[in-house]
Amino acid sequence: MSVIEVDRLSRTYRTHRKRPGLRGALTGLFRREIQETVAVDAVSFRVEEGELVGFLGPNGAGKTTTLKMLSGLLHPTAGAARVLGHVPWERSDGYRRQFALLLGQKNQLWWDLPSRESLELNARIYGIPRRQLEATTAELAGLLGVTDKLGVMVRELSLGERMKMELIAALLHQPRVLFLDEPTIGLDVVSQKTVREFLKHHNTTRRTTILLTSHYMADIQELCDRVLVIHRGRLQFDGRLEEVLDRFVDFKLVTIHCDPGGMPTTLDASRYGEVIERDSGMIRLRVKRNRVIPTCKALLDELPVRDIDIQEVPIEEVIRRVFSEGETQGG
Repeated sequence: MSVIEVDRLSRTYRTHRKRPGLRGALTGLFRREIQETVAVDAVSFRVEEGELVGFLGPNGAGKTTTLKMLSGLLHPTAGAARVLGHVPWERSDGYRRQFALLLGQKNQLWWDLPSRESLELNARIYGIPRRQLEATTAELAGLLGVTDKLGVMVRELSLGERMKMELIAALLHQPRVLFLDEPTIGLDVVSQKTVREFLKHHNTTRRTTILLTSHYMADIQELCDRVLVIHRGRLQFDGRLEEVLDRFVDFKLVTIHCDPGGMPTTLDASRYGEVIERDSGMIRLRVKRNRVIPTCKALLDELPVRDIDIQEVPIEEVIRRVFSEGETQGG
């Protein structure tokens, strides 16, 4: 069952372009120059119930705009979308009670109130019974390790603690769909890991459908089997994360370690692949995926190998290649 259905969704912003100087300002009073910027361009995809999907793209690609349209904060210029059977921008009560939007750089908690009181205000808004509020708060705060911070003023919390409280607030009414925009931005590695583990647990146990944007590839690799890649408002890729590797990168990284001084200077390593690093005891190669096994066998036969390491290309480089292809296609 498709929980999120997006069909050629588009959003264009119209802005007034002011000419420089006093003359430009006066001209603008009578003849305004309108500039159109396409933020989202005919994007289509489906998300099934319980999926945790990564939504990737550079700054300005259209990720946040898409999430805001799916949350009903923005009206599209063209196209259609349904979430849980509802048209998001109609903002029906039935829909608002079933989704949550968490923007990593926006606060929804009251700055000068203890977190617990902000959560109580949210519970009043959603009509959550006291018993359910207390049970849900205790469960989520325990999983996120912030039970002892519920009585602390929001402004006195660390960034990591505040983001965990924001997560609790977003999930307090037990939404079926969760839109997350950079939930780990600015967090230290420990807090990032805690948030990732929490989201994975919540998705698994509650079957909450999650659409996640993040610039941290560790978030995507640990949480998402499927990714959507958007660039300049257009969807460039929709599929499993490993398919990105197969489609955009046709090589792996092979590192051979020998004892110090054991790497023959006469070795012509270019026969096996592209040499990207080399010293007296190590060599790293880019090797075509279909040549990795025979290449490793040949190197083992030719060199006094102490260790061999085969790695996929870092996902950051893969995504850069996706964006580069988008630039080529767009140009």
